Order: sequence, then C-alpha cells, then structure tokens
Amino acid sequence: MRARPSHFSGDSEDVVLDVRGIVKRFPGVCALDAVDFELRRGEVHALVGENGAGKSTLIHILGGVYRPDSGSILLEGKEVCFSGVVDAVHHGLGVVFQELSLVGGLSVAENVFANRQPVKFGDMIDRRRLYEETSRILGLFELSIDPSRQVRYLSADERQVVEILKAISHEPKVLIFDEPTSSLAASHVKRLFNIIRKLKAQGCSVIYISHHLREVFGLADRVTVLRDGRHVETCAVSEVSEDELVRKMVGREVVDMYGGRTASVGQECFRVEGVSRKRQVKDVSFSVGCGEIVGIAGLSGAGRTSLGRGIFGADPFDEGEMFLNGRQVRIGNCRQAIENRIGYLTEDRNEQGLFGWMTIRENCVAPSLGCFVKRFGLMDEQAITDFAEVNRFKLNIVAPSVHRRVEKLSGGNQQKVLLSMWMGIKPQLLIVDEPTRGVDVGAKSEIYHLLRGLAGQGVGIIMISSDLLEILGLSDRVLVMRGGRIVGEFGRDEATEENVIACASDVLLRQDVELK
Repeated sequence: MRARPSHFSGDSEDVVLDVRGIVKRFPGVCALDAVDFELRRGEVHALVGENGAGKSTLIHILGGVYRPDSGSILLEGKEVCFSGVVDAVHHGLGVVFQELSLVGGLSVAENVFANRQPVKFGDMIDRRRLYEETSRILGLFELSIDPSRQVRYLSADERQVVEILKAISHEPKVLIFDEPTSSLAASHVKRLFNIIRKLKAQGCSVIYISHHLREVFGLADRVTVLRDGRHVETCAVSEVSEDELVRKMVGREVVDMYGGRTASVGQECFRVEGVSRKRQVKDVSFSVGCGEIVGIAGLSGAGRTSLGRGIFGADPFDEGEMFLNGRQVRIGNCRQAIENRIGYLTEDRNEQGLFGWMTIRENCVAPSLGCFVKRFGLMDEQAITDFAEVNRFKLNIVAPSVHRRVEKLSGGNQQKVLLSMWMGIKPQLLIVDEPTRGVDVGAKSEIYHLLRGLAGQGVGIIMISSDLLEILGLSDRVLVMRGGRIVGEFGRDEATEENVIACASDVLLRQDVELK
C-alpha cells in the first residue's frame, strides 16, 4: 500500500477518507495521474481546478461510477474498492453530481427515496410514510413542493434542490457536492450552506467542488488544487488568497479578467417596446446599441430568462413590438430569429443548447446549415470542417479534433462550442443567458474576452446572469428586473453591487449570500 504523502500531516485517527496515488486513464488522456487527497472528519474540503483538471473524474471514482486503474482508497482506515454507485452509498459516500440523476416521470418522493421506499404489509410501498419523510427533508430548504409532484414539472432550481436532498437523505459519512449552486437561487444557496454547516457539526465530512471561489473561502476549511490531472497543493483556506488560488489552478497569472471596450457604442441595433408575455414579462421597453453589452440583473424568477426567450422567439411575446436596425420585425419562433441574425446562448447547454451525442463539427453549424449547401442540395462537407476548425482555434476549444463528441468535453469547452454555434449566422444581436455557468476561472476569462471581441465587431449583446460581479465587470449598461418588469437602469459608473441589489429586491438584500 502506498505510504501517506508527506504534505498531508493530519492525525490518522481524524482522517475519514484517504486517497493515495489514484490513476485513471481514458483513451488518449490520463485524467488522474497519481493523485493524493485526504478528508478529515467533520471537515469541509474544497476541490478546485480548471475544467478538465480531473475533479469530476475523482468524484466519479469516489462515487463508484469509475474504477481507478491503480492507487488505493481508504475509508476510516480500511481499504475499499467500490463495485458501483450502490456499493459506494452502502459504504457511506453520497454524491451530488453536476449532471442530475433524477427521473422526470417519477415523483419528488420516488426520486428522493429511489429503490428504498418504505414498505408495509405485502411489500407494498407505504406512500403515507414516503410522502411524510420527503416533506420532512424538503423542510430543510423550507420548500412547500408537493412530494407527489412529478420532477419534470419542477424548475431547474427545484430539481437541483431535490438532487441535493436525495444525497442527504442517505445520511452519509462523506458527502460530495459537484457545483451544487450552479442552478440555485440565492435563498437556496444560503440554506444549502446552513445545512452543510449543520452536517459538519454532526461529524459529516464534505468535499465541495465549485468554480465560485467566494463559496470556497466562505465555507471550506482546506482546499486542494488539481491541474491537468495532478495534485498541485493542499492548504488551509486561511493561508491562501483568491489570487494565489487562481494562479495555482490555471498555472499562470490571470489579468484583466473582463477585458476592456475596444470601440465606442454605435447607433441603435435593437429595441423592444412594451413587450409582455403572460405573467413573466410585463410591459418591458429597452434598446441595445451596436457593440454594446447590456447586462440584465435580478433575483431568481424576475423574468430575465423569459425576456431572452421571448426576444428569440422560443416563447413568443403576447404583445409589444421589436425593432432591428430601425426596422420592425416579427419573431414568432426561433427560425425567424435566426433569419434575422439573432442568436441565443441558452442557460441550460445540456438540455436546450447542445447536441451532446454529436461532434464539435456538427454542433458548430447546427443553426447555420443553410450556409453550407452547394449545388443540388448537397452539403459542403469540407467547408463545414474548415469552419469548425477555425472556431476551435479562435475559441481555444481543447479537443483532439473537431470530430470529438461534445458530451466528452469539459464544461468550459462545451460552453465555447455553444458560443461557436452562433458564429455561423454572423449575429447582429446575441443573447447570452448565464454564459459562464459551471465554467472555471480560466475559461471564464476567455469567454469574457470573446464577448468583448464580438462587441468590438459591432454585435449587440444582451447578457443575462446571476453572477453580479460578471454583470458589473462586463456590462456597458445594467438593467434590473423585478416581477417581470425593468425597475432600474444604471450606467457603467453608477452600477455597483449595492445599487443593483437594492433595486432588484424590495428591501436591501445581499444577493451574494453572506457565507460567514
């Protein structure tokens, strides 16, 4: 058995999970190269690194999804080898994966207690107890969701909560979170952190993966950095600054994160007047200049995504008018939006944006196939490949070739592919909804500079984001929504966290949850 690495100095009696020299290879890549990791009892230990650093591979091994090629895992001092997910759960490890494992056609209760529903005589499911237990667990998040409701009817935020509660319900010794707040409203984030602190006080050990370094510094005791499948460093959170941690993650200095304006804002590119949709968007009017980045801020449920989808024709407006370069346009579906060179980067790349089973090449041209038709209706295959290669280079998409399936890419590279899809229509207006959700700090900087570059070419950009620092750092002008309406507008110099948050809520609230 491999000896304990010298940089781990904890008392062995305090160590609940000890990973030694784990190696995992996939065709053409070594995802984990002799990685060491140690988790102490009652500790919150953050695991950070860029997309592709090996974080998800490690937790898939700890969760029983993958088996390591070599190395050892000790749980409370005893070597273990999980035969599968169920075996890992039986050993006391619970994982909240970034990709939700819920079944849409089953109820909330059936998902939370999958394969372990309480039974009564005759092995029949005791639905009264099932719903009571689920209601008790939902109470941790102060949710009033009907336990019998099918998961497919829940919002993305609610589904993420159910996924978390499913893992907690097993009462694990070790609980692993992989980007748990990526789809959560601020209020739910605060409750999640309170739950984690309670679990920690009860002796549960937590591995916490997040690209939001504020969460790491507010919640974790120690942090381990992975880069290119290797262990870089483990240290106490109190002993490292955010800038130092970023340097360790990316292996270089990240400067000028948001970039700067390269050209002045031009004439009006796009305008909406009095647009409404059911109860989601109410009498909204605003404009976007050529080369301008207009940020749309607001709390969860404010109507931001509904506004973006309405402009793109995914959920058409019931009333109001839209103008593109001074000309009135009617957009009743996505095809008409694309014909008018309006692109929409969806907030949910896996469900609504990308074709995961298809290649980078195929995804790149999905909205603009008509541009690659040659004589007799045949596709110009070489032109498609050339276009995909140009985008792979421009957007720095890390993949062995454009023939790589998108589902095999890291989250940051998937997001770049999603952005590349809209380059083919040569957009006049680009709507980006949560453009860096689930993306590491290095890829974030690249995406910000790509958006800056598009704006520099005269593209009007509407940016919807729950990340207030992102809104403030990138936007030329900030609009604030509340209750489906625009309730405030701030120029670059006026847009501060305090002003935007005060405008977004009825009372002055901190949207970036007070972690400590």
